[in-house]
Amino acid sequence: MGVYLNIVELLISVVLIFVILLQTRGSGFSATFSSDSSIYRSRRGVEKTLFNFTIGLAILFILVSIASVLLA
Repeated sequence: MGVYLNIVELLISVVLIFVILLQTRGSGFSATFSSDSSIYRSRRGVEKTLFNFTIGLAILFILVSIASVLLA
C-alpha cells in the first residue's frame, strides 16, 4: 500500500509543478518593481480555474503525504 501512495504522491507532485508553471508570470518577485497596477485584480476564467485546481492539488498532495507517513 505504501508503494502505491508513493507513486500517487509522485504523480501529484509532477502535475502540481506543471500547473504552477502554467500560471501567469509577473505575479512574483519581479512584479515588485514594476509600475503595473495589477496587484488588486481579480482572477477570471481559466486563470481562476487554474488557481483553484492548484489549491486542490496542494491539499491532495498534503493529504497523500500524511497518509503515506501514517501507513509506513
